[in-house]
Amino acid sequence: MPRRPLLTLALAALLGACQQQSPPPAPEPEPEPQAQAPAAEDAPMALPEEPAAPTRATAERPRLQVTTVDGRAYDLGKQRGKWVVVNFWATWCKPCLKEMPELSALDGMREHIEVIGLAYEDIEPEDMRVFLQLHPVVYPVAIVDTYDPPKDFETPRGLPMTYLIAPDGKVAERFLGPVTAKDIETAIAKAGGPKPGVGGGR
Repeated sequence: MPRRPLLTLALAALLGACQQQSPPPAPEPEPEPQAQAPAAEDAPMALPEEPAAPTRATAERPRLQVTTVDGRAYDLGKQRGKWVVVNFWATWCKPCLKEMPELSALDGMREHIEVIGLAYEDIEPEDMRVFLQLHPVVYPVAIVDTYDPPKDFETPRGLPMTYLIAPDGKVAERFLGPVTAKDIETAIAKAGGPKPGVGGGR
């Protein structure tokens, strides 16, 4: 057999052995497990997109004049000397319904605290009265126009939204999400009012 073919075969084998084989592709890293969001039971509920009103900032001393579902006139300016809880809520908002009994008890048990509920939704007064028979509260409730909410309050972007108004009419605290009686009374004490648990019944 001629030497040249043998030599050619030997060189081809040698070159083949010297070539580096490309490494296998590295496995793609597995995606990290996503942390699950906490239970949304106590989170504020976002509002529907439809009744988008222009955003407003809350006034230092907000004014509020509304007619409650039982036909009475309510004027925030006439509540001077008391701590007033202004609570924006809706019948479809689960966190709102959760806080209603405690706000009602707070209004009923503390002489220095008043609560006003502002239903921020499109609902007929008769339907609201039926709802309140099933979910009774001792404080007054008024329905506000989602397209034209009270001008001295920030346009709610989530519910419930609650304001604590001091006896001089100034905003002392703002809460987004459900509040408890303890939250309110702690905020009152922090702002210079009676300590939690202080204040006679009505």
